[in-house]
Amino acid sequence: MTPTLRPAVPADAVACATMHAACWREAYGPYVDAALLEERLGDTARWTAAWTRHLVDGPPRVLAEADGEVVGFAVAGPAREEDPPTPYELYAIYTRAAYWGTGLGQELWEAVRPDGPCSLWVLEANERAQGFYRRNGFGPDGARELYAGLGAWEIRMVRR
Repeated sequence: MTPTLRPAVPADAVACATMHAACWREAYGPYVDAALLEERLGDTARWTAAWTRHLVDGPPRVLAEADGEVVGFAVAGPAREEDPPTPYELYAIYTRAAYWGTGLGQELWEAVRPDGPCSLWVLEANERAQGFYRRNGFGPDGARELYAGLGAWEIRMVRR
């Protein structure tokens, strides 16, 4: 079934936390230490609590659903950095690996794309994700930092 998009609501927190963790395994597994990744994903209650908090207090999140299962999401909002290069930031965009290359990520991006310049952080080693962002007008701006939670380097990409 073709996924459909809809706004996320607080009742989605458990399903979203489960999907988000699965996306991390699929997207980050090739690039980070497996034990560290599983340590970060092991506290399912923490993931559910974070999703609940974000769905109540955070910017709107758009979900992709297929056959009643959440298979992706995206969220953008005001830049979170102290001295941001752009007024907006793409906080997250994920789909399950089965949907990579289907256009679902593009649909999610279109659903949350801000009306002004936007930045994001992406794992430096993740060429697949960087290619997606390049196709959508993003380019590296030279900023790089260690994502300590995963022990992996990230780069910032900006879309003017």
